[in-house]
Amino acid sequence: MQAEGKMRIDRHYTKQSENAYGDMEFITVSSEIRDPDGSLVQSAGEFKAPKDWSQLACDILAQKYFRKAGIAACLKPVPEPDVPEFLWRHEPDEKALKKLAPKDRYIGETDARAVFNRLAGCWAYWGWKGGYFDREQDARAYYDEMRFMLASQIAAPNSPQWFNTGLYWAYGIKGKGQGHYYVDFQTGKLKKSDNAYEHPQPHACFIQAVGDDLVGDGGIMDLWGREARLFKYGSGTGSNFSNIRGAGEPLSGGGTSSGLISFLKVGDVSAGAIKSGGTTRRAAKMVIVDIDHPDIEEFIGWKSREEMKVAALVAGSKALEKHLNAILNACINCSGDDDECFDPRQNMALKREIRAAKRAGIPDGALDRVLGLARQGIDKIEVPLMDADWDSEAYRTVSGQNANNSVRVSDAFLKAVENDEKWDLIRRTDGAIAKSVRARDLWHKIAQASWSSADPGIQFHDTINDWHTTPNSGEIRGSNPCSEYMFLDDTACNLASLNLIKFKGEGVEFDIAAFEHASRLWTLTLEISVLMAQFPSRAIAKKSYEFRTLGLGYANIGGLLMSCGIAYDSDAGGAAAGAIAALMSA
Repeated sequence: MQAEGKMRIDRHYTKQSENAYGDMEFITVSSEIRDPDGSLVQSAGEFKAPKDWSQLACDILAQKYFRKAGIAACLKPVPEPDVPEFLWRHEPDEKALKKLAPKDRYIGETDARAVFNRLAGCWAYWGWKGGYFDREQDARAYYDEMRFMLASQIAAPNSPQWFNTGLYWAYGIKGKGQGHYYVDFQTGKLKKSDNAYEHPQPHACFIQAVGDDLVGDGGIMDLWGREARLFKYGSGTGSNFSNIRGAGEPLSGGGTSSGLISFLKVGDVSAGAIKSGGTTRRAAKMVIVDIDHPDIEEFIGWKSREEMKVAALVAGSKALEKHLNAILNACINCSGDDDECFDPRQNMALKREIRAAKRAGIPDGALDRVLGLARQGIDKIEVPLMDADWDSEAYRTVSGQNANNSVRVSDAFLKAVENDEKWDLIRRTDGAIAKSVRARDLWHKIAQASWSSADPGIQFHDTINDWHTTPNSGEIRGSNPCSEYMFLDDTACNLASLNLIKFKGEGVEFDIAAFEHASRLWTLTLEISVLMAQFPSRAIAKKSYEFRTLGLGYANIGGLLMSCGIAYDSDAGGAAAGAIAALMSA
């Protein structure tokens, strides 16, 4: 790609004289999402997609990645003297729009090529502006190669790229600033975004610091606002909350802290309400607490306790429906007068049903209310029956359901477990010992809670920092929600994946030349994405621009190995994966 000190982009998949998509066939398809009972949840109507794409891929594109509204039906280019004409951005043509009926003036994306064009075009535009291309033919080659790779599923960026990238460049879509910041690559100065889309939010993975401060910058309530900016545009975030003081620790203004869990519940409700704006995906969130935090025992058991609440709600709703209506029926089917029918001392059927309800654990207050309703002539009570579906009312009622939880353990704690020693929980305000517990008991609680509810997970603090690439810049204390990104607080990473099955040749052959070419171009894409990006805070914008964390990976290693007749968990499989990773990294 480099020649005589110049950036050169070779063509591997496309030809300069041909359309970027070559002879690729696009067909009209439709997409529907249905509930298990067959009822229609959402329909995307008809749209154009590559013929070779699976229905699932088409569904994801149409339901999540298409911009569904707000695109002007008539667009015009915005000339920039120092930018090649094919990379000029576009904006609504107001004169042409006025000639259309109001209902026809704004539309959504209905062709996969529009999505590929806006992503690759936006990357090429910012790459040109940032000086990544020396010649127009290199920028055009990059634009074509990226479009082809997207359409052929050779590689794909992380979701926020699909959601956000190119909306301003391709369609002139604007929105008032949302509190984001970016670094002006020409001056190196930090600036506040006044347009929500000119600098997109292409990063998926964020790690945000949170301090022991209620309302100040970088504090607890400030974090919920920063998280909201990320969730709205489809990104995920993780934070280590161990700086927040534990329950009972003193407050500067007098009184004592309500504890860590009370604040985590606020963030959980916030994430559940946003659900990434409803047009992208559910909020993705990681909560991390150090093993020596005073509230660690409560944190470990948080989700497993909430799981038991869900079970209680499910069982209780069914018991309520059964017994309360049985009590009503005992009153209705009574042949005596009112006083007799509503008196369990005289109505034996009513007495029997009340006893059965009490044996089932129905509270006295519910029994009193149902007798009062019976006196008013109510003959049936509608009890909302709960179920254990993860997206049900029962789970929406309890807390802790919108994040992955992890306990951050140290080598010292693991040695204390091994040697059956005591472990000190440390107050955050003064460093004093809040409580000493048996390390093995704490370890057992983690195992039991994880078995019960799949949370909390474990992060190994010392091992992670042994592999730290920039240790002089600070410790790694947290991760993004999926934990594939572990780096400094207040940084972000944007990701892309190469689809390995697309590089398979005959037999066990692997197309090294194509893979190297794709790795180079996608690394360039991730680098350009840092240059063009906006971030939810000053600190993240500054540090992400300085450290430029990129996440190029590969997908479908299992499919590649199996198609080559190589066992997944074998020496040959590990060697192949290692060789591919080495090629990609080098």
